[in-house]
Amino acid sequence: MQPSPDTSPRPPGRPRDPETEQRILEAALRLLREEGYSRMSVDGVAQEAGVSKPTIYRRWASKADLATAAIRTLQLMEPPVRTGTHKGDLVRTLENFCRSLLRPNGMALIGTVLAEESHTPDLIRLFRERIVAPRRRMLRVLLERARAGGEIRPDADLDCAVNMLVGAFYARYLADSRVPAGFPADLVDIVWRGIANPPPRGSRR
Repeated sequence: MQPSPDTSPRPPGRPRDPETEQRILEAALRLLREEGYSRMSVDGVAQEAGVSKPTIYRRWASKADLATAAIRTLQLMEPPVRTGTHKGDLVRTLENFCRSLLRPNGMALIGTVLAEESHTPDLIRLFRERIVAPRRRMLRVLLERARAGGEIRPDADLDCAVNMLVGAFYARYLADSRVPAGFPADLVDIVWRGIANPPPRGSRR
């Protein structure tokens, strides 16, 4: 796993060790999965990773900062999407999303974050900035490319389409905790029919 990029100013001195950051993020992710956010502590992460608390706080300003950086590593593991078609790229992106969601305790991690919304507003804010917003932007860009290519209607509501593409996974998981392998492709087919440009008169599809 690779940590999320950190563009904050760094004081002069010895450069950071990527392996140390990786150990910290892996430890934070394990404790989030096993104990949840409320019981996870920076002390526990430091002990698990074999580092000091100041080592962690030099990299992440708070427990919420560390937790969301750890969850972000799951997205960074996803392979690049290049299928040759806009619709194929959309399906592959959702397949990657599905794999992240269905990793052990993947959905539980999201539940842990949501449960803290009223107690730790910084956690849900960072989660939206680092995990939710980039995912939505990725889908929006793919849809905009398809629209620019004439495959999607100019007046199609792309934000609504993104909501349907993402939200359907949570609805399916909550219904029976399983997401069939063909679900991303079926979902894209359904949404695509609602926003696609109609075929030219007299053509066949």
